[in-house]
Amino acid sequence: MATTQQPLAVVGGGPAGLMAATVLAEAGHRVELFDAMASPGRKLLVAQRGGFNLTHSAPPPEFAGRYGAHQAWFAKILARFSPADLRRWLADMGITTEVGSSGRVFPAEAKASDLLQLWLARLQRAGVQFHPNHRWRDLTPAGEFIFQGPDGSSRTVTPAGAVLALGGASWPQTGSDGAWTSILARHGVAIIPFAPANCGFETPWSATLLSRHEGAPLKNLLLRAPGGQQQVGELVITRYGIEGGGIYPLTPFLREELATTGRAVLTLDLKRDLAESEVRARLAKPRGKNSWSNFLRKQLRLEGAAFSLLRECCSDADFADPARLAARIKCLPITLTNIRPIAEAISSAGGIAMHEIDEHCMLTRLPGVFAAGEMLGWEAPTGGFLLQGAFSTGYCAAQGLLAWLTRQSQAG
Repeated sequence: MATTQQPLAVVGGGPAGLMAATVLAEAGHRVELFDAMASPGRKLLVAQRGGFNLTHSAPPPEFAGRYGAHQAWFAKILARFSPADLRRWLADMGITTEVGSSGRVFPAEAKASDLLQLWLARLQRAGVQFHPNHRWRDLTPAGEFIFQGPDGSSRTVTPAGAVLALGGASWPQTGSDGAWTSILARHGVAIIPFAPANCGFETPWSATLLSRHEGAPLKNLLLRAPGGQQQVGELVITRYGIEGGGIYPLTPFLREELATTGRAVLTLDLKRDLAESEVRARLAKPRGKNSWSNFLRKQLRLEGAAFSLLRECCSDADFADPARLAARIKCLPITLTNIRPIAEAISSAGGIAMHEIDEHCMLTRLPGVFAAGEMLGWEAPTGGFLLQGAFSTGYCAAQGLLAWLTRQSQAG
């Protein structure tokens, strides 16, 4: 890398990149931000569609646990820039936040576009120079970053250090198409193939179910993955199968089962607030002249899409036996046959293998080059954990670069 008289580069204008640029510029450095799109923050704006959960109020151990196999690493990252730190940082920009009943943290009034506008204004005041429509094409052994500019011409930049925040491979229309993987792979950086995360799954519904309930939510479920992992939440019946907040945290386990066996059985507890013995007792009452739909509505408040799903997945023999029907209601199997394409997914798994970075997010094979956000090989569920991961890794990568520059200066 060049000397510290050179600017610092941030490549990627999503939440992680914008956070890194903020930290570097407000530390007094000249920062140039390169983004493949015509304007930064596209992925941040997409987050508005899912409710714009900025973070979550879960206690630190539980919060870190949402990052699965990488929870120990994230516990350290979150200690440096925590959900509380994020809320204070947002408040400094005039964005007040509130905690919802689910523990998710939302802006009290502002939209994603409001946050982005305030943030970009802050970066401009800090002197960040934006380079839109600049796609990263290569990194030379001498530390030169080569970009393709808006007119198709090549541009070479030699920064004193850089933070890469190019995203994963979901929502490619926002610029996160994963094309950067070949560049880092040429430098020996191990890349885990991308896979969809927080996404829908396919199962063949009948035309009758879809005609009546496509788009209908199934609420207050207990969902169980093949390995016994479980999650409380809701699902939505779609033309191809199911999606929704209840299944997103189970994506890694269902994805693995599909990859291993070609199918995955998700089970639903349709009445998680009742013991199976209670369900069985209510079903043992005389049905009289009531239709099954009326009977289950009266006895269990099981109706609409939930009743139709039960009919879809159960046999006549199940309905003839209260014990069997009770068991189905408490453990209804849904066979998933495929995972939806990564371009439809809310986020992606895979990316830079975590052993390729140090505790400060620096690529050990490329001193002075740091990585943040979804391009790192972690995944997390929706509900604020994705955005917090982007904000925190962007912050820590920038702080790591500042510390690295100090060491370089002292060594020189």
